[in-house]
Amino acid sequence: MAKEKKNPEDFSVEQKLKNLYQLQTILSEIDKIKRLRGELPLEVQDLEDEIVGLNTRVEKLQGEIASLKGEIASQKVAIDQAKASIAKYQDQQNNVRNNREFDFLTKEIEFQTLEVQLCEKKIADFNRQMEENTAELARTQETLSERSKDLEEKKNELDEIVHETKAEEERLREKAKGLEGSIDPRLLTAFNRIRKSTRNGLGIVYVQRDACGGCFNKIPPQRQLDIKMRKKIIVCEYCGRIMIDKELAGVKD
Repeated sequence: MAKEKKNPEDFSVEQKLKNLYQLQTILSEIDKIKRLRGELPLEVQDLEDEIVGLNTRVEKLQGEIASLKGEIASQKVAIDQAKASIAKYQDQQNNVRNNREFDFLTKEIEFQTLEVQLCEKKIADFNRQMEENTAELARTQETLSERSKDLEEKKNELDEIVHETKAEEERLREKAKGLEGSIDPRLLTAFNRIRKSTRNGLGIVYVQRDACGGCFNKIPPQRQLDIKMRKKIIVCEYCGRIMIDKELAGVKD
């Protein structure tokens, strides 16, 4: 007959603490693997985000340059039309019947001449903008090329580390998952909450030289005695970490 699995809530406080410390040991090993990767995952993400921004900038500049080329072409067409009108009006001046017609055509010629000058000014402005955008595009593309190379290097470095540690991390995670099933859910929730609030990821620590192994604040003798009795869950009054005695942690003098 299969042996009935014991409910973690029915474990003694000592067994609960022992299981929890074993879990902490495994999770600390996983944390070491993560530290080995260092800031690489964040650096990769930052580079990927920057490259997205640079690509967007490149597309915008290319669009602006194309638009400016279109504007320049339109202004050139307008200049050709104005010059054609000037030639037509000049030809008509040779056949006018009175001064009023001549003056009218003269004003039209002046107006079209101003149109040509205005279009030429716009073309000069558009060309200047296009030169600035082209220079900015070249700088952006150069930066994009550099960042893409950096990203490739960082990804290769990260992939190499992940490849080297993946099997060990998966083994540890499976072991941790199995151990979590033997821990009181409420205690596990509290432990995980404590781990998230600490920089070193330690949710349970043992007493070291009469002090908390997490924040190193001194622990009163009576509280140390209570910890050694293993009759109740005791947390550090300073940092909130769960505390056990070093014997339960398997630490020898």
